[in-house]
Amino acid sequence: MKVIKILGTGCSNCSLTEKMVSEVVSENNIEAKVIKVTDIQDIVSYNVLSLPTIVINEEVVLTGKVPNKDDIKKLLNV
Repeated sequence: MKVIKILGTGCSNCSLTEKMVSEVVSENNIEAKVIKVTDIQDIVSYNVLSLPTIVINEEVVLTGKVPNKDDIKKLLNV
């Protein structure tokens, strides 16, 4: 199972990213757990400078933009 973390402080772009990732996971029957990380100290531990950020299995794969569904599918190898 993949663990997908959405790093963000709760802004609209972070919420939209979480929604899009959750939709792609659901629509494609991907075995994954989507976790929203809002704690600033947890976010800082990933050494990212812009949000939203997507982390898959503890690897930062996208930062600083809201991906579309095709972008997310590529990140998840769908």
